[in-house]
Amino acid sequence: MVDDGRQDGMTEKGAGLWWQSRPFLLLCVLASAIPLLWPAVPPLGDMGDHMASYRILAEAGQAPLARYYAVHWAAVGNLGVEGIVLALHHVFGMGVEPAARLVVMAIPPLTVAGLIALAREAHGRMPASAMLAFPLAYGPAFQMGFVNFCLAQGFVFLAMALWLRLARTRGAAWRIILFALLAPLLWLVHALGWALLVAYVFGMEAGRLVEQGRRWPKAVLRAGVTVTPMALPALWMIRSGGDQVAGETGRWFLSYKLRWVMTLFQERWMAWDLAAVTGLLFFAYVVIRSRRLSVRPVLGVPAAIGFIVFLALPYLFRGGAYLDMRMLPPAVMLALLSVHGRPARSEHGLAAAAIVFFVARLAGTTIAFAQLAQGHDREWRAIAALPPGGTVLVLANVDAESRWGAPRLTHIGGLAVVRAGVFTNGQWTVPGQHLIQPRLAGAGRFDRDPSSLIFPPGGEGGPTDFEDAIRDFDRCAFDAVWTIGFPKGRTRSPDLTPVWAQGNSAVYRVRRGRCLSDAPSVR
Repeated sequence: MVDDGRQDGMTEKGAGLWWQSRPFLLLCVLASAIPLLWPAVPPLGDMGDHMASYRILAEAGQAPLARYYAVHWAAVGNLGVEGIVLALHHVFGMGVEPAARLVVMAIPPLTVAGLIALAREAHGRMPASAMLAFPLAYGPAFQMGFVNFCLAQGFVFLAMALWLRLARTRGAAWRIILFALLAPLLWLVHALGWALLVAYVFGMEAGRLVEQGRRWPKAVLRAGVTVTPMALPALWMIRSGGDQVAGETGRWFLSYKLRWVMTLFQERWMAWDLAAVTGLLFFAYVVIRSRRLSVRPVLGVPAAIGFIVFLALPYLFRGGAYLDMRMLPPAVMLALLSVHGRPARSEHGLAAAAIVFFVARLAGTTIAFAQLAQGHDREWRAIAALPPGGTVLVLANVDAESRWGAPRLTHIGGLAVVRAGVFTNGQWTVPGQHLIQPRLAGAGRFDRDPSSLIFPPGGEGGPTDFEDAIRDFDRCAFDAVWTIGFPKGRTRSPDLTPVWAQGNSAVYRVRRGRCLSDAPSVR
């Protein structure tokens, strides 16, 4: 007999409550896309170079980009948005820019829909606290442009809802077989999303069994056995070789953990964003003290696992950055979803506060994205001054991105690849994570990420210096230099001729015929 898994009044539908209605929830899903309607390119941190990679992959083996980039097709755990964009491009004839914009615009609604589906399956109704989680669809990972991870995160929430539905309506074999097939697909979207799925489903299944009356040891053991078939992608990674994903691992600092908590809503205005964090902390205090609000183990356990993983992981793992930070928002979302009130009608005040919170954050994000997009549009005027199909050395000032409401300019140079078919030095090339390898003769260390990023002396990103980069790059390899976040007069080299300047960005034409061996010194 299949167990329902929802006890002591959890099947109460809350009929007549406005936040339970399907039209209202559908409106929440659709409204979550509003901030992305106006910008032509989503103003996310990494988006420019992501879009560059989409064009390189879409035109693999074709001129002009085939001269500069080689594509080595392989099954890697980082292909979510890439796969959909390529399908839209090749099957439906969409351009890379509109296809990428459409896919990225769908990520927040997908996340909100997943939260709604999961909350309804776990509680048998929509708890008012769930709406507090909706703004985290625009959490720090999305703001930074980690679009594959965020796409996988949305799929994880939907998959968790499906797991609970199958647990209620089908036997265990259905879940085990279906999720053994779904897990490798989610791994292809993003490997970290697959890891989240395994950890969260394990915790959710253990919590569900405890709610049914099982003791914790037996519940944990049975949950572990149930999710074991979902570990198939791990076998693929082992088979592919332990060194397939290479890169630095480390930087576990308590200061990083505290910073990720404080920047949970970092967007544009520090006071506004910190007020949102304060609001959630106050809600956590209310839940602890309240007799009417409690936490369901079915979602509380995976949330706790998420917080533990967040604390345990370092900042870097095999070349992937911000690994620990990415774990915090989904854990917070699950924690918010786990809260329920008794009876449901007692949640009117909470529902009103939650929808105000959601609408206020949505309005702020819409304004912030509009301002960021205007700044990006001004910077992209430089593309008209670049040689079409040529080679461009991009040097972006990372120090300018250190303030709270940063303009997010470090990766905008990638759009020149999309719009002008040029080579830029911003592509990620971590083995086992990316498919693209630059092959520009003479570029040396200036052929890939992070050579386009100029960090301040002593900064955590490395010792790269602006003057050193201008002095050391090979004049025979590049046609132009595009400096972003540096004033026009900062570049002092007689073989670099300014051809465009605006604000703190400039484009310089390189005088050819002078190779690295006789490049002039910076004065």
